[in-house]
Amino acid sequence: MYLRQGTFSYLAELTDEEIAAQVRYALLNNWPVSIEYTDDPHPRNTYWEMWGLPLFDLDEPDGVLAEINACRATFPRHYVRVTAYDATYTKQTTALSFLVQRPAVEPGFELARTEGADRTQRYSVRSYATDRPQGQRYGD
Repeated sequence: MYLRQGTFSYLAELTDEEIAAQVRYALLNNWPVSIEYTDDPHPRNTYWEMWGLPLFDLDEPDGVLAEINACRATFPRHYVRVTAYDATYTKQTTALSFLVQRPAVEPGFELARTEGADRTQRYSVRSYATDRPQGQRYGD
């Protein structure tokens, strides 16, 4: 299982240099950047835990990379993503979002089908990671 989420999701993992280039692009466009993490990557789980506050008023990506590395060190078995917001629409609009870390083993998702009246079928997705308690989902 390989989680596909956000911009660049079908490319190979980004190197730190490529991450820095994307962060630089966001900063040049005046997009505040935030770092988020989770151990529940369900596609509808859009609100991940925020690592610190959004990083405003930066000119270079070095500060963002330092925070990314601190988040990676604190949560080595979580998904970590960078999100940049475009405030020109006067509301919180995601302009760029991409993963910068994923667990070594991704357990995948279950697709459950429920049949109803008149042969209707409904589908739901559940992450296998949620079989374990929060904080223990990606243990060895």
